[in-house]
Amino acid sequence: MSDRARLRGGLTLSLGALLFSLPLSQLFAEAPPWADSARAGHAMLTRLCDDFGGRLTGSVANEGALTQLAAELRALGLQPERVPFSMLGWERGADQVELLAPLSRPLRVAALGYTSAHAPFEAEVVAIGAGGVADYPTDVTGKIALLDPACALTAREFSQLAFQRGARGILFINREGGGQLLARTGSFVGEPLVLPVYSLAQEEGRWLQRLLQRGQTVRVRVATKSRCRVVTTANLVVRLPGRSPDRLIVGAHFDSWDLGQGALDNGIGTAQLFALAHALRGRELAHTIELIWFNGEEQGLWGSRHAAAQLGADPIIAMMNLDMVGVPIAVNALGDTTLVPVLQQWAQQRSPAALPRGVENINWFGSDHTPYQLAGVRALTFNGPIPRESVRFYHDFADTIDKLPEQIIVDSTAVIGDLVLTLATSPAVSAARRTPLETEKLFTDFGLERRMQAVGYWPFKVTP
Repeated sequence: MSDRARLRGGLTLSLGALLFSLPLSQLFAEAPPWADSARAGHAMLTRLCDDFGGRLTGSVANEGALTQLAAELRALGLQPERVPFSMLGWERGADQVELLAPLSRPLRVAALGYTSAHAPFEAEVVAIGAGGVADYPTDVTGKIALLDPACALTAREFSQLAFQRGARGILFINREGGGQLLARTGSFVGEPLVLPVYSLAQEEGRWLQRLLQRGQTVRVRVATKSRCRVVTTANLVVRLPGRSPDRLIVGAHFDSWDLGQGALDNGIGTAQLFALAHALRGRELAHTIELIWFNGEEQGLWGSRHAAAQLGADPIIAMMNLDMVGVPIAVNALGDTTLVPVLQQWAQQRSPAALPRGVENINWFGSDHTPYQLAGVRALTFNGPIPRESVRFYHDFADTIDKLPEQIIVDSTAVIGDLVLTLATSPAVSAARRTPLETEKLFTDFGLERRMQAVGYWPFKVTP
């Protein structure tokens, strides 16, 4: 079989081929101690969260936590490699919005990533609804636009529209109640926002909306020392060698926002990757496993973009993305039909209760699988919901380790690890790449091109 045919054929194998291509000693080998390894991962994450706090890329906390993770991996007998890269980053300074009228009080805010430092200024507030063209009042020149959480536009789009209408800044009402602030990026490509944008607590945002609806004058004073800057950081890589150079990449972003501890987003994936390293070290594998802790995901997938750009023609089986994966109820082929047969065969070995939704095949944009997909690599992830009482706090102060029960890591790692081991121990599983045309279709079939174009991250020709 030619190399091209082999790469295109990839994972289309029967269940019998998957199982009985394995040596009997390997087929009936004792499963790794997933639970013990998962507990070790949770304990490691607890130390990172409590000792360093949020891991915003480029921060002292991020660098300290990455150094600690590497030390803990070396203590397992592994050899983690730092892979440095630079990115157009951002750091938070003091973000301040003070209500001046009809009364005086500070408001709870956090600047969106890539908001630039500016001198303090005062301005009236005007409601712009969901931020569409038709939602704007006649005159917003020199005012602060109050944006409803129902806004469906990207930060790049709504900020540029507000700027074109003459606004001086935006207060973006948070979608979660309880005083929450949704820290988020304002740019996927590192460009400074054209005006300052602040996430505003929902309760205070609704309050301002009611005042404006009653004809009250609302005036605020805003200032920030947050700023854009070039950041030098690194991904951390552990390679578990197999007999074949074909490799399975399993990645999770290590960075988080700075307001809390990043336990949920994405401490979960950070701990799961550690658990895999803990359980699979020294195990005989048919294929190489590459575990990658990415940096810079929250600001714009910078670490995975760097890693995917280094692949060249390397033989890759698939990239598995672990981004806030709770206990899986399904595995997701992310739109790549060539992955579906082997995932279905794997899922059929499990009881329906263990994976109730089986195999899904839905592509989506916005995490570390995307750069690999754009490089022609097949990707997969899991549908793993996180309990509402925990997940509602992600990206804010309350994203702390006490919101992440150890059992979530234990139960999720058992499912994730079983699939990783299945893919990495079968000689019948091989590498594959899509053509650029097939890759473009992977995104257009799911209607993702509009949003990717809107954030400036669409590498294909734009049709007028």
